[in-house]
Amino acid sequence: MSGPIVVGVDGSPSSLEAVSVAAREARLRGCALKVVHAFIWPAKHVPPGPVPLGPAGGEVRNAVGRLVAEAVERARSVAPDVEVGNAVVAGEALVVMEAQSRTASLVVVGSRGMGGFAGLLLGSMAVHLTTHGRCPVMVVRGEPDRAGPVLLGVDGSPAGEEAVEFAFEEAGLRGTEAVALHAWTPGSAAAAPPQDPSMPSCALEPGILAAQEPLLAEAVAGRRQRHPDVRVEYTVVRGDAREALIEASRNAGLIVVGSRGRGGFTGLLLGSVSQALLHHAHCPVVVVRGTDARGWGSQGSDTAHRTGNVQ
Repeated sequence: MSGPIVVGVDGSPSSLEAVSVAAREARLRGCALKVVHAFIWPAKHVPPGPVPLGPAGGEVRNAVGRLVAEAVERARSVAPDVEVGNAVVAGEALVVMEAQSRTASLVVVGSRGMGGFAGLLLGSMAVHLTTHGRCPVMVVRGEPDRAGPVLLGVDGSPAGEEAVEFAFEEAGLRGTEAVALHAWTPGSAAAAPPQDPSMPSCALEPGILAAQEPLLAEAVAGRRQRHPDVRVEYTVVRGDAREALIEASRNAGLIVVGSRGRGGFTGLLLGSVSQALLHHAHCPVVVVRGTDARGWGSQGSDTAHRTGNVQ
């Protein structure tokens, strides 16, 4: 889906870091950046119907203006050649950012916030967007190695195909390699039938490992043809997918996963593997929902009231 990169800001250091990352992403993709601030009046001052920001010289308007101006300036300092627009939207942050995702190619948010995202701990905004958003969602956290590879969690599920494509495109844009990682446990991984049923489980592990390698290669085969310049490293790990990906993220520039899966991620819906990464990864995390689950590009009503400069 074509569209700007949208970054949510609230004046916190975390959201400003998200602006920097989003600006670099916009520069890589050659697209516009849209800085969005969600604004809610204190409950005792909320009038019925659409609300303005108040008088032109009002304290609230000035504070919001400074917040957004700082974010825009940060973006332009990081990527001077990127077109930067901004929007101040009156509404609850979750609703506002979900609506923004309908026309975005990527939504970027910080891992912690305040102001427009007041009271939302890590997981609230991120999980809501990765569950209901209409485009991939990046949560900026950790201290990534900008030259590090794009780490891809692979489980072979149809739902994960969009994540594979995103990871390869991102690696191509960054000029880095892609590390495709598949994690398995003896209780969940498919294994080749043993020649001797009495064979101890420890002796079966080489066969189990061998059975995982074709799954990993098959999952990325088509993408390698479409992205021949991207070098791919295959990694099969025995262990929990969450722990394996978190550990591997220490040396990554970005980690990409689907919202749900099977195989190495058996039975893990968003809130387990994905949520664990949102809380503990050492680099930014992108969660990509499958096309069948979200209908990217579909247009819906924007329930938030818009004010300010909407680009």
